[in-house]
Amino acid sequence: MGRVRRRQFLITAGAFLAAPLRAAAQSRRVYRIGNPNISPLPGLKHLIAAFEQGLRDHGYAPGKDVMIDARSADGKIERFPEVVQEIVRTKPDVILTGVNGNTTAVRAATQTIPIVMVLGTDVVRTGYAKSLARPGGNITGMTVDVGADVVAKRLQLLREAAPKISHIAILWEAPERIEYRDALQSAASVLGLSTSWLEFSGDPERDYSEMLRRRADAVFHLIQARGYSRRLEIIALEAKHRLPASYIFAEYTDAGGLMSYGPNLPAQYRAAARHVDKILKGAKPGDLPVEQPTKFELVINLKTAKALGITIPQSILLRTDRVIE
Repeated sequence: MGRVRRRQFLITAGAFLAAPLRAAAQSRRVYRIGNPNISPLPGLKHLIAAFEQGLRDHGYAPGKDVMIDARSADGKIERFPEVVQEIVRTKPDVILTGVNGNTTAVRAATQTIPIVMVLGTDVVRTGYAKSLARPGGNITGMTVDVGADVVAKRLQLLREAAPKISHIAILWEAPERIEYRDALQSAASVLGLSTSWLEFSGDPERDYSEMLRRRADAVFHLIQARGYSRRLEIIALEAKHRLPASYIFAEYTDAGGLMSYGPNLPAQYRAAARHVDKILKGAKPGDLPVEQPTKFELVINLKTAKALGITIPQSILLRTDRVIE
């Protein structure tokens, strides 16, 4: 009988001690992160996975104590404000945005929910931040540039890789104004290049027909979310018309584009989790410095260069971080 009573006591005591632990586990806060996108979600899987890994680095378990609500307008920019409103209505703790166009739409929808941008450009002049050190307001996060010099260098690299080009089509995307236009115009002039500025229409066939009408012999990309979602079509048209092109993200070069120069895209998403972590722990976004990339990757697709009849100079290959053969 003594053993039975002792065993019952231990069971009862164990249940008593476990009860607060179960209650704590049940009451633990589950954070919500909204992530509205213009591009279709299948093409963003590796970026969302990188962000999830960043959260794990800071001790979160995606799907358990933090939920990521990623939604898409499936490439239809006119639907994006509706997607943003859907996200805002869920009252997330943080909203994660990509390129400037996405951030602008979210900022128009809320001035209170913290916004962490991942791919901001020219963020002080666009009004996202009062300064990089103290952005103020409800926006912080990451940029993908360190100023106009990087954009000019990307144009210079394209000219070095394809020295015979003379007329550059610069493809940009609304609704944003064209960041660094003056810097690009100045760089093109120094390099002896003429330029044609084309706003991405959403119809690559039409845009590239217009480039050919203007006698462009190379393409410099400033396009954002819609263009990213159509990158396979764009790269196919550049191959068809034998147009060397420069991009900021290696995802284009991996898909068959000639060359890219810019920060690593998954690394940007992984690093953005650092800002999210601080906000979830009580920091105000306006007090968190906007971070600039510390490393830019030059990626060259030699298979594409060969198809275009371009021999990449050794001076560029020695600086290349990754070569696709």
